[in-house]
Amino acid sequence: MLVRSVVVTLIIVFSECITVYDTKSLSIYELYLRATNCDAVFKSDLLKNGSLSSPEYPGTYSPRTTCRYEFQGRGKERVQIVFTDFSLYHPGDEVRDQCEGADVLSAFVMIDGKEEKIDSYCGKKLPRPIMSNGPRLVLEFKGIYSSRFSRGFQAVYTFTETFGINTGHQLTELPCAFMFNSTSGHQNGTFVSPNFPGYYPRDTECHYFFYGRNEERIKLVFESFDVEGVAPCEARTASDYVEFSNYMARDRKFPRYCGYISPFEVMSDQKFFRVTFRSNDRLDGTGFNASYYFVEETNTLSSSVRPTLSPGGTSSSTSVFLSIHVLLFSCVVSCLSVLHHRNPL
Repeated sequence: MLVRSVVVTLIIVFSECITVYDTKSLSIYELYLRATNCDAVFKSDLLKNGSLSSPEYPGTYSPRTTCRYEFQGRGKERVQIVFTDFSLYHPGDEVRDQCEGADVLSAFVMIDGKEEKIDSYCGKKLPRPIMSNGPRLVLEFKGIYSSRFSRGFQAVYTFTETFGINTGHQLTELPCAFMFNSTSGHQNGTFVSPNFPGYYPRDTECHYFFYGRNEERIKLVFESFDVEGVAPCEARTASDYVEFSNYMARDRKFPRYCGYISPFEVMSDQKFFRVTFRSNDRLDGTGFNASYYFVEETNTLSSSVRPTLSPGGTSSSTSVFLSIHVLLFSCVVSCLSVLHHRNPL
């Protein structure tokens, strides 16, 4: 009778702080005191960007603090989190013990309608940027302990449709596609995987289309390449991959690339080149960082009829060509997606 009275009193004390699903299965270590006004919901129809932080930041957070930060975007939006400060209590060796027994911040995304944890962060190392695989993301902070040397964390959030890719011209006909055109005045530049240098989002496909002049080829130089997978980077190995092609369709000349690869170069055979990045819903990598160059090749002139280009612009024939290219590719992607869902591996 005495034990029962203690249990009832304990539940009453915490009843306004946490939701208790099964009191019999809870241990004393699982009863976290939820900080006042700690939970937050961020909606993109109210603000497209802003900041968040742990309770009392930059002061110390209270022991036994649990906070849930939920981000709700719309349509094709992705949620990107960039940390500006990170200092959580860790009782041991951060490298050896990872996050065991430490205060921790965990990230969750929606996969098949369920929240799935993609990573946990602890200690004092600033986490890489995070990007969701869709319009929703959840961060959960559990501060079991506290320390006068731990400031907590601060971050900036953004609801974005650009996937963190800030170069090229984004094509709205596809979920994630960017065009780089020699006639735009940029003979060279850079392009990256989604959310680089953070881990790329899961279940994401991005296309990069390069259009040179008739006397040009496209040279790509990859400075860093970390795409989760094993050769031959096909679906049967559950690999993410990067694919190169001289055409809109797959090009058998180029194998798919995945894994960790030291710097390398790729050259197109003609004035058009396509790069496709594809991730599944399993593991992550930091992706790639690359430079592109439109290189003149006077010895590779085509004998076919060439449209006349105006200085610094694109001819009407080329504009139609680009539109047809993207439209056909969009149809191919849609058809392949339907076939994949009907006949999953």
